[in-house]
Amino acid sequence: MGDRLEGIRSRLEAIAEELGDVAIDRLREAMGDGPDAAAAAVADERTINRARRSVEKAVVLLQVQEKAAPD
Repeated sequence: MGDRLEGIRSRLEAIAEELGDVAIDRLREAMGDGPDAAAAAVADERTINRARRSVEKAVVLLQVQEKAAPD
């Protein structure tokens, strides 16, 4: 089971990184588009970063699970 969890954890780490990139890209896209677009982009960025943090929490939980599992 350790190899499967390691694979999932690795994919989740990649997803968290990609979500971070998407959040930054969303803010960059909105720059110069006016205050309404900027406000919407900030709201989107917050939502995306909440999702990223949730994925990062899952990564930590799987790391703890791996360390606790017997070899």
